[in-house]
Amino acid sequence: MSNSKQDYQFATLFQQNNLNIEDPSLNNSCGSANEMHCNDDNTSTVSMLDKTYSSVRILRRTRSLNAPSPFQQFGPCGRIMKNPSMVMQIQDPASQRLTWYKPPLAVLVIKKMGDKDVLAPFVQLVEWLVQEKHMVVWVELGVFNDPILKKDQKFQDIKEKLVTFKDGRDDLTGRIDFIVCLGGDGTLLYASLLFQQSVPPVMAFHLGSLGFLTPFQFDNFQEQVTNVLEGHAALTLRSRLRCVIYRKSEKHKYSDLQKQQYAVNCDSTTELESASAFEHENALNKCTIRQAPSEFMVLNEVVIDRGPSSFLSNIDLFLGGKYITSVQGDGLIVSTPTGSTAYALAAGASMVHPSVPAILVTPICPHSLSFRPIVVPAGVELEISVSPDSRTTSKVSFDGRNTQELFHGDRLQVTTSIYPVPSICAQDQISDWFDALAECLHWNVRKKQKCLDELSDLTASGSEDTLDDFERGSNSILDG
Repeated sequence: MSNSKQDYQFATLFQQNNLNIEDPSLNNSCGSANEMHCNDDNTSTVSMLDKTYSSVRILRRTRSLNAPSPFQQFGPCGRIMKNPSMVMQIQDPASQRLTWYKPPLAVLVIKKMGDKDVLAPFVQLVEWLVQEKHMVVWVELGVFNDPILKKDQKFQDIKEKLVTFKDGRDDLTGRIDFIVCLGGDGTLLYASLLFQQSVPPVMAFHLGSLGFLTPFQFDNFQEQVTNVLEGHAALTLRSRLRCVIYRKSEKHKYSDLQKQQYAVNCDSTTELESASAFEHENALNKCTIRQAPSEFMVLNEVVIDRGPSSFLSNIDLFLGGKYITSVQGDGLIVSTPTGSTAYALAAGASMVHPSVPAILVTPICPHSLSFRPIVVPAGVELEISVSPDSRTTSKVSFDGRNTQELFHGDRLQVTTSIYPVPSICAQDQISDWFDALAECLHWNVRKKQKCLDELSDLTASGSEDTLDDFERGSNSILDG
């Protein structure tokens, strides 16, 4: 398929529950007694209103997942100073629903590799999308090499109609309208890896082991996929982290740089923009080379640890340019709310709903009893570097992939990306998350405590004494 213009656009419908949010870092108390305008709409009901404008079906709800707009006057004359340039509109997560500006035509199907239980659903889905929905189906090139699929006659009949790609070689930007994942949580992480900028809507079916991020069951996939293609679906915008590694500048000789295409700064009157400029006769023998920064998008977490070293990791943490602390232990996890139920959960972090704008900072086995996990605003800029006093370098990985070594003088910058992963909900943003907590993580599961009537029956059946007798006996012991 030719690299045509992007065929899809998706949007979340802006509804009634939008808030104008001012940057908290600019909140200053002001002594002006001007009149305050407060949005006191804290009433919430569960009613849903269906309205149709042209051909778009809009669902409106009056219960907001955003907190109510705070009263901004404090006492007789204090209030928050207004800064119109830093006010942005935040949409209520409960009103985020998928709509298509044009019918989706290209769908990417991602299956869990090496799992024979996924093969039959994969063939069934692909055949239905091609023959019934007349969609252009993309699959990874490695799928064709599966020995079981080579023996499947249904797959062989539609094989020629599929479009293939190879990870790391083919750019899918602007080619895919819709993604379907078959497997576990790893398939959603892989979809995030394939799209380092704008991500198409992702529909994930639970055919793996855990399935915390895969809310759909495959039994009635035809009806569920049809609903999504018709635009009847709620969205959870899962924030991602933009991670950039800036390498320390080093001195190199001309002979070492002849074939390297790096940006440089030279102590020469001639400005050199790239290593190819070293071909000029007037280039100096030594220049400061700055390697182009490496950039990664992560959906779960970025992990900085000591790797195979026997020494403690010693990592300096900065927030907004301010030194915060040094991490001495096995390492540090910087995660999204989506990643709060992954590695960060095992390290003792709190579980955070994906609609909460935040970044979690969690130490890994810190050599300090007081180092607890923290949650910071999503808009901060974190910077992590190996401490000058560290005895070793550090390893950094991004969603468990692309492991890099962080040397002394290198900097890892972590911010919230503007490109989230639009995950399609099976029910809604709240129900999906709490169902996953109960079914996958068995959150707060314990044997139920017996009520007093049941306890009384058990006591009476084993003895002639009553609860009052036990109470009187306890009191006599205390009095004595």
